[in-house]
Parts: sequence; C-alpha cells; structure tokens
Amino acid sequence: MPDEILLLPPLSLVIGGARSGKSGLAERLVTGSGLTRRYIATAEAWDDEMRDRIARHRADRGQGWITVEAPLDLTAALAEAQAGEVVLVDCATLWLTNHLLAEHDLADEADGLLAALAACAAPVVVVSNEVGWGIVPDNALARSFRDAQGRLNQRIAAQAGLVLGVMAGLPMVLKGRLPAWM
Repeated sequence: MPDEILLLPPLSLVIGGARSGKSGLAERLVTGSGLTRRYIATAEAWDDEMRDRIARHRADRGQGWITVEAPLDLTAALAEAQAGEVVLVDCATLWLTNHLLAEHDLADEADGLLAALAACAAPVVVVSNEVGWGIVPDNALARSFRDAQGRLNQRIAAQAGLVLGVMAGLPMVLKGRLPAWM
C-alpha cells in the first residue's frame, strides 16, 4: 500500500565500517520514530581519545535521550526498556570487545544478547561494525575477535526485520524496508 506508514520492526541492525556514518543514520532512524529515545552506550573511556569520541557522540545526539551506560550488561539494560520507547544500542562491536577483554565466553554472551533483543519490550536499533572487509589480522586474539564479531553480526541480521548497510554516509537496505520518515 503506498500510503502505509511503515514502523520500526522489533529489531533493526545498522552496520558499516569505521566512520561510515552508521551511528548518525541509526540516530535518525530512532528519532524519526517519534517514540521516547533510550540510548544504550557500550563504550568505556579508557583514554583521552575515547573520552573525546564519547563527548562528540553525546553532542551530536543532542538532548532528549535517556542514556544508559552498559559496557558489559547489555541484557539488563535492554530489560529496562519500556513499551513506547525505542532503543539505540551503540555499539555491538565495543560491547563484544569489552567481553573479550574481560575473558568472558563470547558465544554465551552472544546467546544472552540475542535472547534479550528478542524479549525487549521496545523496538531496538543495534549499531555494529562490519569487520570482515579488511585485512586478516596478524595475531590470534584479533582474528578471534573478528570471527566472533562476524558471527554476532550474522545472528543479529538474521533476527532483524531491517538491516541497513552504511557506506560513505549512505544507507543501503540489505533486508526489510526503510520507514517512511527516512
């Protein structure tokens, strides 16, 4: 139907390379929904450069967001979301990195995340990095991470009703349909 208003599906994935514009696109997707916006941040500020990145993200987002810091316990943060809200998780890559550095079982953590995404009372937009287009890392830890991130991205994409790839700030619909406000 041409006049149909397309709403967000229960789960959307916005995926792309570093500095591709994926966070900005995800924020526009969430803001356009008209719902109360909940931002779940997974980054940790370990140094000045990361503190600056986090500050830029906050400034770019602007006011009107409920912000929750969840570098590890993303499942609890998702469980707090209410109907009438929309959740932006930024990002799955940093969340997985945090678990890798904490030496947690990445497969178990991924299982818990996928279950929490399915059970969330609000639509969720997950931002994640596409890590498979670069060179093969030269060390086992980095290769292990790349493989785990690739598997996680595939699982989120399989569960999502909308998957957008972002390149040079431009969205490419990989699965589903863009909402009317995009």
